[in-house]
Order: sequence, then C-alpha cells, then structure tokens
Amino acid sequence: MEQRHQPIGVFDSGLGGISVLAEAMSLLPAEDFIYYGDNGNAPYGDKHPDQVLELSRAVVDDLLKRNCKAVLIACNTATSAAAASLRAELTVPVIGMEPALKPAALMPGQGAVLVLATRMTLRLPKFSGLMELYGQDAQPIPCPGLVELVEQGELEGEQVEEMLRGFLAPYLDRPVKAIVLGCTHYVFLRKAIRQVVGDGVALVDGNLGTAMQLLRKLREGGLEKLDTGIQGKVAFLTSAPDRKAALDQMAAMLALARTSAVA
Repeated sequence: MEQRHQPIGVFDSGLGGISVLAEAMSLLPAEDFIYYGDNGNAPYGDKHPDQVLELSRAVVDDLLKRNCKAVLIACNTATSAAAASLRAELTVPVIGMEPALKPAALMPGQGAVLVLATRMTLRLPKFSGLMELYGQDAQPIPCPGLVELVEQGELEGEQVEEMLRGFLAPYLDRPVKAIVLGCTHYVFLRKAIRQVVGDGVALVDGNLGTAMQLLRKLREGGLEKLDTGIQGKVAFLTSAPDRKAALDQMAAMLALARTSAVA
C-alpha cells in the first residue's frame, strides 16, 4: 500500500482523545484513522512519567504494526511524558498536544485564565515553559477525578457539576476571561462547565490546533491522502477488559463529538 493511503494512529489513555479524533476527521475527511484507547490503564494523569512513557510506547508499537503513517498523541499528559522520546525513536511524524494557554492568554479582555488539567500535565517541564511565556494571569488547577467521570460516561448532572464547583469556586470571586481545557477528556464536559461558570467565560481547548498541525506534518512529508470525496474509515482499539463495552462507548462518544454536542 502506498504510504499516503495508510491510516493515521491516534491514541489517548481512554475516551478523551476522541474529541481530537473528531476534529481531525473534520479537517481530513479522506483519511483513515485507527484510534487506540488505553482504557485498561486510564487515567494516565496520576501515574509516574516513566510509566506513561512505557504505556505510550506499547500503544504506539501496536499502531505501527498496523502500518500507521503518523501518530497523533491525543492526550496532554502522554504528550508531556512521551512525545519527545517517541519523536527521537521513530521515523513517522509524531504530533502531540499542549494546554491551549497561549491562545487563551492572548484573547482580548481582562481576567484570569484558569487551566484545568491533570496533575502530571501541570508539573512537567512542557507546561512550566508555557507558564513562563504566557502564564502571567494563569491559575493552574489540577482536577483529579474528572477523567474517571468521563470514562464512566458521566458528562452532565449533579455529581459532575459538584466536582467542577469544587475545583472552580475558589477562583470565581474575581474576573475570569477563559478556562483552558487542558485534558482532552474535559472537552466532553463543556456543558457541565457552562452550568457552573455561565456563558461569559471562554472555554478553550487545543483540539483544532492539533488537527491543523497533523495536516501540516502530513503535507510536509507528502503523506496526505488525496480527497476523492470518499469518507475515510475509523477503527477502534482498546485495552479495556470489557472490550465490547469499551468499543461501543467509543463509537457513541465519536458520534457525540461529530454532532458538535460537546461544543
């Protein structure tokens, strides 16, 4: 098979990266994708960086055995812990993510920028570098437990909103101009976050920027599949013990993201 016709591998610790997959599919409709959710090892955000690196290597090895022409790490935590090493080890393009602090900080208006992310994302050097450049008005907020709610399919309701209020309430007594969704799982919580903060605060994620970077890397390498008007295919893989349930949940989450229900 000609390399440009090979699929693109996308992976995350679980379901969150499906929000990135949906953006990539919209931007690159002719491409085929293989999405790997490492649900059996989720969440990554509370693990040691070395463990996340080894888990990421194992997932990428599986994707490369399936002839993926590029790898998109649809996970801020895995990007922070593994992207540099994977790029040094592999010949295929490796595209990662970072919390969208820069675009949030550069938005017009006054007020704080709240950065919701996993503990690991917030404590690794990649985020520290972002804070040095764009963090003058930023407040990092670790959010343990949110990933698990999304993995359980809990996207709205009293339990979700109560947890979000616990994280956000201490910072809502002053002006807030933006909230950065620094974990791909949190994109599925937009409605619940809106219930807590209202409509006057921008919710910013890095999904579209990441998909655009994927497109740039494919074009640079002559790997972009030509658009023939035929919609590309998507295959799902999972490490979850209950494989069928996980795959059904992935398909449902993709349908949710593709209908803009998480926007």
